[in-house]
Amino acid sequence: MKKTAKRSGKILSKRTVFKGKLFTVAIENIADPEGNKGRRDIVHHGGSVVILPLDSSQREPRVLLVRQFRHAAGQYLWELCAGGLDGDEDPLVGAKRELIEETGYTSEKWEKAMFFYVSPGFLDESMTIYLARDIKKGKAQPEEDEFITKRLFPLSAAVKMALTGKILDAKTIAGILWLQQHLAGAKRPHRR
Repeated sequence: MKKTAKRSGKILSKRTVFKGKLFTVAIENIADPEGNKGRRDIVHHGGSVVILPLDSSQREPRVLLVRQFRHAAGQYLWELCAGGLDGDEDPLVGAKRELIEETGYTSEKWEKAMFFYVSPGFLDESMTIYLARDIKKGKAQPEEDEFITKRLFPLSAAVKMALTGKILDAKTIAGILWLQQHLAGAKRPHRR
């Protein structure tokens, strides 16, 4: 996936201090584009995809959310389904794979919604959110360690959850608020 244009700094030295299944951690001595030097502890991650599954079969569109225990947060969270990319996997291919794995749903109508960096101060992970329209139910194929509950929420309820702290996951908040604005913009008459 092409990342946004950037002015490149230089890595003067780099030492990997941790290599795990999902990410590596490196100590990097860098020079930024202006020549300022410093040390950065960087978490390197291959990137992720997020899926915004939309069911428009009801009067009010519904968003499919998943609920699972997140050890780092110490609680169950409602989220959009998401997952890491496998190597150089095309993000849209990864999004389709993750939707089936986590929920069993499929879609024939995909649209790129957003691209962003999760926490660029120390993490190079990027996320691409895809809108999956007219989702169709199927059988989930979760990984061995995934214990997921799924539920369709009316968009207005999902927005309220995002704004009142019932949804605490940043990618989900961003995706739901994007969807609300995207659909509202589609309903406005076009001016000439």
